[in-house]
Amino acid sequence: MELAHSLLLNEEALAQITEAKRPVFIFEWLRFLDKVLVATDVKEKQKKLVEQLTGLISSSPGPPTRKLLAKNLAALYSIGDTFTVFQTLDKCNDIIKNKDDTAAYLPTKLAAVACVGAFYEKMGRMLGSSFPETVNNLLKSLKSAESQGRSEILMSLQKVLNGLGGAAASCHRDIYKNARSLLTDRSMAVRCAVAKCLLELQNEAVFMWTAELENVATLCFKALENSNYAVRVAVSKLLGTVMATALIPKQATVMRQNVKRATLEEVLELMATGFLRGGSGFLKSGGEMLKVGGSVNREVRVGVTQAYVVFVTTLGGQWLERNFATFLSHVLDLVSHPRATQTHVEAVYSRRCVSFILRATVGSLLGEKAQIAAAKDICQAIGKQMKAVEAVVNDTNGENKSGAADVAASQHVMVCALQELGSLVQSLNATASPLIQEPSLGLLETVTSVLLHPSMAARLAAAWCLRCVAVALPFQLTPFLDRCAERLNNLKTSPEAVSGYSFAMAALLGGVHQCPLGIPHAKGKMVVSIAEDLLRTAAQNSRLSLQRTQAGWLLLGALMTLGPSVVRYHLPKMLLLWRNVFPRSLKELEAEKARGDSFTWQVTLEGRAGALCGKNQKELCANFNITNNILIQRLCNSSLSIKKFNVQFCFLGSFNALLRELVAEFTLTDNSANTTTSLLRSLCHYDDSVLLGSWLQETDHKSIEDQLQPNSASGSGALEHDPSSIYLRIPAGEAVPGPLPLGVSVIDASVALFGVVFPHVSYKHSTLGPEEVRKSALTLVMGALDNPNPILRCAAGEALGRMAQVVGEATFIARMAQFSFDKLKSARDVVSRTGHSLALGCLHRYVGGIGSGQHLKTSVSILLALAQDGTSPEVQTWSLHSLALIVDSSGPMYRGYVEPTLSLVLTLLLTVPPSHTEVHQCLGRCLGAIITTVGPELQGNGATISTIRSSCLVGCAITQDHSDSLVQAAAISCLQQLHMFAPRHVNLSSLVPSLCVHLCSSHLLLRRAAVACLRQLAQREAAEVCEYAMSLAKNAGDKENSETGLEGVLFGMLDRETDRKLCSDIHDTLGHMLSSLAVEKLSHWLMLCKDVLAASSGKDEESEKKDEMDDDTMFTTLGEEDKSKPSVAPRWATRVFAADCLCRIIMLCENANKAHFDLAMARSAKLRNPKNDLLVLHLSDLIRMAFMAATDHSNQLRMAGLQALEDIIKKFASVSEPEFPGHVILEQYQANVGAALRPAFSQDTPSDITAKACQVCSTWIGSEVVSDLNDLRRVHNLLVSSLDKVQAGKGSSSQLYQESATTMEKLAVLKAWAEVNIQAQLCKQQCRSKDELPPDSLITLVQPELPILSRLWLAALKDYALLTLPAEFASQLPPDGGAFYTPETIDTARLHYRNSWAPILHAVALWLNSAGFNASESPEEAAAAMPNSQKRSSNKICLCFFSGVSIQFLCSPRPEEPVEHVTSCLQALHTLLDSPCARIHIAEDQLLGVELLSVMHRLLLTWDPPSVQLLVTGVVQQIVRAAQDYLQEKRNTLNEDDIKEKETCLVLGEGGENGGLVPGKSLVFAAMELLMFILVRHMPHLSPKMSDSPSHVSAKPQLSEESARLVAATVTILSDLPSLCSPAGCMTILPTILFLITRVLKETAVKSVDNQVSPPVSATLQAIKTIVTLPMAKTEETHKQWTSLIRSTLASSVLDEVSMLTAIALFLWSASTEIIGVQSLQNGCINRFKNALNSCDPWVQAKCYQLLLSVFQHTNRALSTPYIHSLAPIMVEKLKAVEGNRPNSNTELLAVQEGIKVLETLVALGEEQNRVQLLALLVPILISYLLNENAFASASTISKDLHEFALQNLMHIGPLYPHAFKTVMGAAPELKIRLETAVRASQANKAKAAARQPPPTIHSVPTIKLKTSFF
Repeated sequence: MELAHSLLLNEEALAQITEAKRPVFIFEWLRFLDKVLVATDVKEKQKKLVEQLTGLISSSPGPPTRKLLAKNLAALYSIGDTFTVFQTLDKCNDIIKNKDDTAAYLPTKLAAVACVGAFYEKMGRMLGSSFPETVNNLLKSLKSAESQGRSEILMSLQKVLNGLGGAAASCHRDIYKNARSLLTDRSMAVRCAVAKCLLELQNEAVFMWTAELENVATLCFKALENSNYAVRVAVSKLLGTVMATALIPKQATVMRQNVKRATLEEVLELMATGFLRGGSGFLKSGGEMLKVGGSVNREVRVGVTQAYVVFVTTLGGQWLERNFATFLSHVLDLVSHPRATQTHVEAVYSRRCVSFILRATVGSLLGEKAQIAAAKDICQAIGKQMKAVEAVVNDTNGENKSGAADVAASQHVMVCALQELGSLVQSLNATASPLIQEPSLGLLETVTSVLLHPSMAARLAAAWCLRCVAVALPFQLTPFLDRCAERLNNLKTSPEAVSGYSFAMAALLGGVHQCPLGIPHAKGKMVVSIAEDLLRTAAQNSRLSLQRTQAGWLLLGALMTLGPSVVRYHLPKMLLLWRNVFPRSLKELEAEKARGDSFTWQVTLEGRAGALCGKNQKELCANFNITNNILIQRLCNSSLSIKKFNVQFCFLGSFNALLRELVAEFTLTDNSANTTTSLLRSLCHYDDSVLLGSWLQETDHKSIEDQLQPNSASGSGALEHDPSSIYLRIPAGEAVPGPLPLGVSVIDASVALFGVVFPHVSYKHSTLGPEEVRKSALTLVMGALDNPNPILRCAAGEALGRMAQVVGEATFIARMAQFSFDKLKSARDVVSRTGHSLALGCLHRYVGGIGSGQHLKTSVSILLALAQDGTSPEVQTWSLHSLALIVDSSGPMYRGYVEPTLSLVLTLLLTVPPSHTEVHQCLGRCLGAIITTVGPELQGNGATISTIRSSCLVGCAITQDHSDSLVQAAAISCLQQLHMFAPRHVNLSSLVPSLCVHLCSSHLLLRRAAVACLRQLAQREAAEVCEYAMSLAKNAGDKENSETGLEGVLFGMLDRETDRKLCSDIHDTLGHMLSSLAVEKLSHWLMLCKDVLAASSGKDEESEKKDEMDDDTMFTTLGEEDKSKPSVAPRWATRVFAADCLCRIIMLCENANKAHFDLAMARSAKLRNPKNDLLVLHLSDLIRMAFMAATDHSNQLRMAGLQALEDIIKKFASVSEPEFPGHVILEQYQANVGAALRPAFSQDTPSDITAKACQVCSTWIGSEVVSDLNDLRRVHNLLVSSLDKVQAGKGSSSQLYQESATTMEKLAVLKAWAEVNIQAQLCKQQCRSKDELPPDSLITLVQPELPILSRLWLAALKDYALLTLPAEFASQLPPDGGAFYTPETIDTARLHYRNSWAPILHAVALWLNSAGFNASESPEEAAAAMPNSQKRSSNKICLCFFSGVSIQFLCSPRPEEPVEHVTSCLQALHTLLDSPCARIHIAEDQLLGVELLSVMHRLLLTWDPPSVQLLVTGVVQQIVRAAQDYLQEKRNTLNEDDIKEKETCLVLGEGGENGGLVPGKSLVFAAMELLMFILVRHMPHLSPKMSDSPSHVSAKPQLSEESARLVAATVTILSDLPSLCSPAGCMTILPTILFLITRVLKETAVKSVDNQVSPPVSATLQAIKTIVTLPMAKTEETHKQWTSLIRSTLASSVLDEVSMLTAIALFLWSASTEIIGVQSLQNGCINRFKNALNSCDPWVQAKCYQLLLSVFQHTNRALSTPYIHSLAPIMVEKLKAVEGNRPNSNTELLAVQEGIKVLETLVALGEEQNRVQLLALLVPILISYLLNENAFASASTISKDLHEFALQNLMHIGPLYPHAFKTVMGAAPELKIRLETAVRASQANKAKAAARQPPPTIHSVPTIKLKTSFF
């Protein structure tokens, strides 16, 4: 392949390869040429290139090759010289004129045609002079060409027209005349080509949309007859565009010619002709037309429906907005026309079409404002129709003869209008609230009035519309229900009212599951009583019995959808009602059969059907017997035969009878009128869609294309077929429920039930059972494989595969495979070849590669042979599809067949005509399957792999370039696979732009594939993807998209797309792009989000301005302008997504860089590099976006906005404002925050939003952004007002939502207050350390509310405690609920309590701690009257309650529990243990302490965050301290009682006399276990197991800051434990504790860079001190053991020098001489000090001197003397040496100064007689540090400092020891001279300084004082 990559075709290489590979080689060369031509200078080689390319024309190139060849030739001429172009053109024309009609010459002809088209398209008017001849030539050959030639010529003509534009006017009529007859060609590909050619023609040919307009319309209608999907799309595009142009012509053409414009009425009238009459000529007068009869051709109707949509889309959203009323009335007239509704099914189909027109135009072209206006128009139309109906109904005299027909027609109008209204409101969601609130419109009244329409279909549609409104605006749900119930009660005597209002109530109940806040529980009771009443009174009045029966059961069925929590309360009553409907016994059943007329039977059956339908729901609710559930599955429509109900009584024993009934049902023996089932498609495999054509389900036109599908009935669904669907959940992907007609659904249900029952029958039937069952099954299936109906063949193949899977015997599989092999070898007919080739594929699919491995070779060879049968595209399609199935299922076993399969796929791709799209689709599938089979191997570089890979890439390139969308989609998924396995080899620079182009495709499957691929690419290479997309937009000159890039396009798609999968992929793609790019391109992404969020406020003004234009300007500008503007402003769902993106951006920035949240850093970074983009600089935008979202109409958007606001406050609360120290930057936005929160607290706001707003309030108040209380009151008042709501109690006024919504809101308020209180107490504690509370402290806001709050908090906690009890205690719960929940909503309430209890617990703990435990009791007097013992017990109960709640939670917090709950709970425990009462309680009951510690231990095992672990150590410390205090108190009281009994006092504590600790009962043991766990978790080296393990790494890891704090806290607690033990107990634990402490010291005492002492080191040193000074050492029994312990600890302290010396000094100071005065220890210690003194590190020396100072000063001389004797000489030597080597740094200077201090101390410690000798050591050293005058001037500052220090010390020593000082100075005159010189110089310096600065008078006093003290 590489040889093909050259500018000129490598003819040598071409000659050497085999014939078969040449086409691929040529194609690859053309592909390469296509890429490089643009960027190459071709002047020298042009001649040769033209020769080579024109030579290829006559080499019979295949379709993809000719396309590329033509493209390259045209490109070559357009960039190179053009003088030979006419020669080439003539050559092509000669080939086209050639009379040779053989098949062999055809490819050459087609290539010439393609070249002609490409020349004109690329060069257009440059070839102007030659075009008449060319066009004539093409038109002549068009007449004689076969279908492939016709398509190619028409495509060429389209390109000629495109290239020449208006210049080809002279040929327009000829082309039109020749082309139009071909619109009804028998080849579908030709029809498509004609439609595209005429579409191009109408751009310039005015006659097409003036004089010829009617003829064009008629032609299009004819073209739609017997058309396929592609033709319908192409023709509808032509028809719609022509009609739109006729109405509003293109500006340029209007200028050239004086054109008569068609009016809107004319155009719509023409379109209506097609809709109502099809292609059979024009409408005659009404009466005549009705006589003609005959149904409308469905394909024409569907095509015209699509044309309507094209028509409106072409005219644009603004046109629709202005003309909506006219358009609406026209479209609704279509469906009221008798011809559109001749039969019921036709009426349903017509309604579907009209609904589609409205949904596709109103739903996607109009913005939210315009949609609201459209809804008003629809509403008025409904009102108008209803008035007309009422007039007819009330017309008792019969004056209005045609009235009945009008009423019948009006039902269809109603259905369409109401469905569209419902869909509109549902898509607008809460944005639709203005519609409901506008009294003049009366939307609800209008819709409700239709509930009384005589027709059931209209009543159901009105009910559905109400359900939509209620789901969109949940606050309307309860009022609606009440209103319907009231009217139902008032109008009980009207059959329509009973039916209509019960439909409405059922629909509303069915919608409850979509409203998270639900409805009040009492509504269930109301519904049951209404239903019961209806059923009881049904028999009283025969006129109403049917409606009442139906209504009663419908309401009960709908009630079932509310779920078990509602239904369980009404079950007994419902069981009674059910029992009464059915006969009690077989006897009663027999008697029943013998009597009754048809009407009573109808009522009875209606009742039973309703009961069974409700029962089916009951099973879903109450999880009754599963078999029972499935059995009665929907076999319950009213006209089922009585036999169906036998099931009810005897099914368990009568499966066989039941099966017989079912078989009779679906073999149509009972009722041959039912003919079809809709299950065939869904039971066949999804991948078979290419054979079934079911991919139409995946198009934008699904809802109307369904009605054209054979054998499915799928498009004929309508609500009136099964009223129960009004309350059932809608199947995914459907907008309105559409139950199928009864005949179809009975068969569906019986088939489904057969499948469920069959496995349950007795053994002889199971797993296909004995041989005879298998045989008959096989005969049935094999026969169907030869059936002419392709759907049956598909089903048979599927059944065969499943059968093989079920039987699973090798012989059975082999037999079936062999049968198909034989058949395929002999059969010649298409049917059996296709059927059996699929059978092979299905066998492999269901048995898998291993099960069918031995048949693989035969299967593959047969299918490869079949695939080459060029005479039958159908055989090729089926065989290739089966081949793809085999490749998929065989996996690696297929590896040996990859090369032949791949070469066949390439050959076919290059030769099969593009019109056989199914073959190409299957080729694409095969290619994808091969890529998956080869898999990751594709990355390799071997020769074979390279060949396979390049073949796959060529295959992808061919399919990518195909004209059919499905083939292109297959190509994209192949490239996606390739990118997954071999990303380096997929060229993104060409792939991404092609994907971006597909995003605007009109084909859903292609858009889906493109987005799915982009999603995968964006995961790995988001930046490149965006870059390539941007370059595409720039090259295309698309200004809009080159600013917002691909992200902007995707955001725009979210507004247009309704397909769930597609939208979810767009969300993911944007998410990946955001994660990769948002931080780098911050401004860009924030701008995008801002544009989307600002849409709600900004765009409307423009449209208002446009409204002011006069008609002329509009007429001239509209066509152009609409193309450039994005169609609609972002809808609410997109805005919600943008708000979520905002939160993600904040999170990403947080993880990226600290500077994003630091204004000073951000500003300096921006100055350094203007490209630096940091989040904090965009704060005002962030606040603005959050504000816009939080104050929107849409509730979801408000939630997202409040969430964003909370995130912003949390992240920016501590960011200070550099220009105003002491202030934070958020302070300036307090007004915005207040304004964003206020609407959420209004009366009509849903509970969930208020709850979220409370959370934001507490975050804002607690963030301390605002310090001024008056400013804070704005937000604080919102919480205060909410608190009043909470106090109102449970039975508060009118309820709109479920009781649990109130629970949620109240708990949110209490949680918010709790968080504010926690923050206030924290501030209070911080201020307490500064001794006073500032007057505007936060606590002053909380204080007034605390009495109320504390009561409510305790009530909420009590509720929580009850709700967390296990299920077996359910009976003990209070029957009327708790303080904030009702028993009915207990399950949902649990969730809300779970979210809010933790902060409340913490707040209560703080309150109890500050107010004392008595605060939780009654008022003071009662407390005063209470005796102490009672007080203690009540406190104990309170404590048990709190610790119980905490322990229960901490025992097993769920993994998804937020970490804040765990920390809150631990903080609450810590706070509780602060109070003396709690400490006594926990210390008295030691087991409670042990229990708590083991819970803490368990928590550490499961929760990693350091914050949790630190809090745990805090709680452990509290427990240990409590025990310490208690023990100490016990010891003290014992001491007071009996001083003699010292022994008993000492034995107090754990361990007693023998020192044993009992695990499980010992507090110390539990604590040590837990502390050991923490130490080993953070310092694995401590564990001997770890250090012995082979994987052990000896290097010490550096502890993180958090780990260091944890280890320090742990060590501190460890050192406290011995004080809880008796002396013997101490001896048990001390070895462990000392071992751990010294090991921690060893591990952590590592010298740090900045010489800081780390927390663990200081904690361990403190611990050593604590332990060494323990009083336990004083007892005789343990003395010896104690001594040896302390000695060995000291001996093992091998650490970094400083920490080691500190530890030694601590031991020396704290322990007695006899313990550590041992010679060996003493020598060791002295040596350590010597080493330190000789250290090269001055810091170590300085520390060593400091520690020696403390040792030398020890009160016990016996201990310090040996150290002084050993170490003082060394010190003197070191200090003397300084004279020659003066210090160079501050640290060195410090070491010298510390040394001198020690010497001075020694002088002071010495006795008087030795003082002269001691001074004789010190004074010379100090004088040696003095500098002479010359040296002083040039010395360094450090040297000068030393000089000053020495001088100061000498001046100090002289007066202290005057006698000794004089003696020393006298003995050494040179010292004296040096000293005097230094003093003089110093005084002179001072005098100079004083002269420069006159001394202030105040200083005179101290100088006198100084003189007096000197002598």
